Amino acid sequence: MESLLSIRDLRKSFRAPDGRDQAVIDVPSFDLAAAGQVALRGESGSGKTTLLHLIAGILRPDSGSILLDGIDLAQCSESQRDQLRAQHIGYIFQTFNLLQGYSALENIELAMRFGGTLDRSRARALLDRVGLADRMHYHPRQLSVGQQQRVAVARALANKPKLVLADEPTGNLDFRRASESLALIREVCSENDAALLLVSHDRAILNSFDTQHDLRNLNRAMAPLDDSYDEAGAASGSPQEVSK
Repeated sequence: MESLLSIRDLRKSFRAPDGRDQAVIDVPSFDLAAAGQVALRGESGSGKTTLLHLIAGILRPDSGSILLDGIDLAQCSESQRDQLRAQHIGYIFQTFNLLQGYSALENIELAMRFGGTLDRSRARALLDRVGLADRMHYHPRQLSVGQQQRVAVARALANKPKLVLADEPTGNLDFRRASESLALIREVCSENDAALLLVSHDRAILNSFDTQHDLRNLNRAMAPLDDSYDEAGAASGSPQEVSK
C-alpha cells in the first residue's frame, strides 16, 4: 500500500544549557500507509512529542524529509506548514488544549475556520458521533475529563484530515475510559479514512494495535532498549521503566 507519511533521515537538535547541540531526533526511515493505524511506544525522553511536532509541522527539522501525501513539510515555510496542518492533520493532545472560553461546538467550528471551511452540520454531527450531542453548548470546564477528550477527538476530525496524531491521548483517563476512548478514536478514524499515529507508554494500549514500534529503536538519537528490557516489568512499573 502506498505511504501517506514517509520520513527519511530526519534530524532535530536543541541547544543544551551548556551551549552544545543535543540531538533529540535521528530517524533514518518511517512509513505510514494511507488509512493505516500504527502505535509507537514512547517514554519520556524518547523524543515522542518532538517527533509528532515535526510531523505536524509545528517544528521544522534540521535536515531530512517528511513527506505527507507527496508534500515535503521540511521544505515548507511556517505559514505553509500551518495551512497544511489545519487542512490535513488532526492532533489529539494529552491535555486536550481546548479553548476554555468557547463551547464544545465552537471549539470544533474554530478548527474548521482555520482549515478554511466552516461546516456547522458536520461539527454537530461529529459531536453527536462522540456522544456529546446534548453537551455541544457546554464549555470545557463544564465537561468531565472523558467528555473533554471526546471533544478533542471530534475537533481532530473536523477538517477531514488525512492523518491524525495522538500524543498519549488516554493518559488522563482510568483504564475503562481509556479503553473506550481508544476504541472511539480508532473507529472515528476508520470511518473518516484517516491514518492514525498514536504514541503511548501504556502496554495495554499498544498491544491493541496490529502494528507497533518502539521509538527508542526507531530514533538513533536515543539509546536503544537493551536485552535486559522486560515488557512485563515495564507494564508493571519496574525500575527499568522510564518514569513519565
